[in-house]
Amino acid sequence: MAGGYVGKFLRVNLTEGSWSDFTLDDDTLERFIGGSCLAAKLFLDQYPLDADPLSPENPLMIMTGPMVGSGFPGTSRFSVCARSPQTGIWAESACGGTFGPDLKRAGYDGVVIEGRSQGPVTLTIDDSGVRISDASSLWGRDIYEVTDELKALDKSVKVLAIGPAGENLARIAAIGNDKGHFSGRAGLGAVMGSKNLKAVVVRGTSAKAAKADDAGFKLAMKAAMQEIKDSALAEGLHMMGSDANMDLGMVTGDVPVKNWTSGGEFDLASNLSGPTMREKYLTKAHACTNCPIACKRVVKVDGGPFATEEGPGPEYETCAVFGTMLMNPDLTAVIKANELCNRYGMDTISCGSAVALAMELYEKGEITKDRLGGLDLSWGNMDAVLELVRQTAYREGFGDILADGAVHAARRLGGSAMDAVVHVKGLEAPMHDPRGFHGMGLAYMMSNRGACHLQHFVLATEQGMASWPQLFDMKDDYEGTTSVGKAMLVYNSENYGILANSLSICHYVAYSIRPETLRDAFNAITGFGFDFAGLLSTGMRDWTLKRGFNNLLGISKKDDILPKRIMTALEEGGAAGSVPDTDLLLKEYYALRGLDERGFPKEDVLVRLGLNELKERLYR
Repeated sequence: MAGGYVGKFLRVNLTEGSWSDFTLDDDTLERFIGGSCLAAKLFLDQYPLDADPLSPENPLMIMTGPMVGSGFPGTSRFSVCARSPQTGIWAESACGGTFGPDLKRAGYDGVVIEGRSQGPVTLTIDDSGVRISDASSLWGRDIYEVTDELKALDKSVKVLAIGPAGENLARIAAIGNDKGHFSGRAGLGAVMGSKNLKAVVVRGTSAKAAKADDAGFKLAMKAAMQEIKDSALAEGLHMMGSDANMDLGMVTGDVPVKNWTSGGEFDLASNLSGPTMREKYLTKAHACTNCPIACKRVVKVDGGPFATEEGPGPEYETCAVFGTMLMNPDLTAVIKANELCNRYGMDTISCGSAVALAMELYEKGEITKDRLGGLDLSWGNMDAVLELVRQTAYREGFGDILADGAVHAARRLGGSAMDAVVHVKGLEAPMHDPRGFHGMGLAYMMSNRGACHLQHFVLATEQGMASWPQLFDMKDDYEGTTSVGKAMLVYNSENYGILANSLSICHYVAYSIRPETLRDAFNAITGFGFDFAGLLSTGMRDWTLKRGFNNLLGISKKDDILPKRIMTALEEGGAAGSVPDTDLLLKEYYALRGLDERGFPKEDVLVRLGLNELKERLYR
C-alpha cells in the first residue's frame, strides 16, 4: 500500500442497512490520487450516470486524500461528490474543518453511501466500527442544534450534518461540518437529504497512514511552515480572513454590485470589509485542523435587529452576495444571513444569488408584494431578505421557488428572469466578475461543476496573489481586462490548482508555499516520486476525467458560455467597457486542452492520459 493511505474505503447501503470495506490498488491511487478525482473515477466505473440525482442510485461520496491526517499544513480537507441535483452534472465540494483527519484515524480513506433509508438515520464511524442509528429525534432540527446534541454525547466526535434545507430537498442545500465548515455548492445537502441521512459522525484515534519517507517529510514540513510564516498573503488572511478581498476588489471591478448590473463602487462597501469585521465583530480567528494560517472568522453581534451569538463568521463570498449584490451596507445583517444559512444548511452563494434575482424582478414589477406574501423586496431591505432565507430552507411561500437555485427559479418565473441570472452550466457564479478578470471568465466556462473559483488557481494567478514560474511560463503581472494570453494562464492554473482537491490541501496554503515544497511533501508521504511534469499530468487527467463525465451527460461546446449579463459591458468602475473575448479564449483553450469541435477530449488525449475506459464510452 502506498504511503498516505490507511488502505480501506467504506461502502454503506442505506436501503439494506449494510456496509462493507473495499480496497483499491496502488496503480489506481497513483493515477487518481484521492479526493474528487478518485470519486469521479469510482463513479464512472461503478454507477449509472442516468439516475435521478435525488434517487437512491446516486451515490454520495466522501473522499480524503493521501496528505490528510499527515500533519502537513492545510491538509484537513475532504471532498463530497455526487451527481448534482442543482445542475444535473458532476458535483464536488471541498471542505476544511475537522472531519477529514478523523475519518482517516477511524480507518478509512473514504466513504461511498448508496441507497435510501426508510427513515432518518445517522451514520457513525469510529474505532469500534460502523453503526447506522435512528435519527428521528434529530430530523427537522438545524445544523447547530444537531451538532450540539451529538457532541453532548461525546465532545470529541466530528459531525457532518444537514439542516432543514437538505431535508426539504432544496437543490441549493449544503452539508455542514461542525457548524463553520461547509460542502456548500451544487446541492449536495439535498443528495444527503434524499437518502434520509441526517448526519455522519466520526471519531478516530487509532488508525494511522504510514509515510514513505519520514525524514523527507520533516524537511518539507519545516520548509512549509517557514514559507507560510514569511508569506504576506498568509499574514493578510490570518488578520482579515478571505474578506480582505472586498476593498481592493471594489477598485479593480472584481466585486459584483446590484445583481451584477453596476460597475460603480458601492459607497458603503468598506462597511462590509475584512478590516471592519475585525474591528467591530471579530472575537477570535479560527483554524482548520493542521493549519497555521487560521483565516476563519469567529464573530458576535451584541445588539440591534441582527444580533447574533458568537459563532462562525462570513467569508468574502457571503459578504458580497448578501452585501453588495443586494445593495446592503450592513455587515451585521450579512453576519445574520450567514448564521441562518449555516443553521438551515444552504449554500450562501446560491441562496444570495437567488434573492438578488428576486430583488431585481421586484424592482422591475415582474413579481409583486402579493406574490411575495407581503414581503417588500426593495434593494437593501434585509428584514425581508432574512425572512425569505427562512422560507427558502423550508420551501414555504416564495421560498419554494428559490430553493432550487436562481436558474430553476428563473425558468419558473419567466419574463426577463433568465437574463438576470449569472451562471455557467446551472451553477451561480461566485463573487468575482469576469468583466474585470477575463481569465476568471474562461475558468467559469470550463469548470467541471459549473461556474467556480476553486477548481483552479486562476484567482491567485490572475490577480497577482501568487505565481509559479517553476511550473510554467508566467508573466510578472497580468492585466485583468484583456483576454490575450489568458487561455494559457487558465490551462496551467487548472492543471496545478485542481490537484488541491485531489491531494486535499487548502488553496490558501498552496498559494503560500513553493511548488517544490508541496511536491516534496507529497512524495515523502506517498512514495510516488512525482516530478513537476507528473503532478501537472495528474491535474490534466483529473480535469479530463470530469469533462468526460459531463460529456456523457450531454455537456458540449454549446454549454461553454458566459451568460448575457456578463457579456454586457458596464459603464463605470474598474471593469468599465470590458467583456471577455470568449471566441478567442475558447479557440486557444480548446487547442491547449485537446478538445474537439464538440467540446469532447480527443481520443489521443484520452489514451495519453490513460483514460482508455472513458475513451471507449465517449467514442463507441
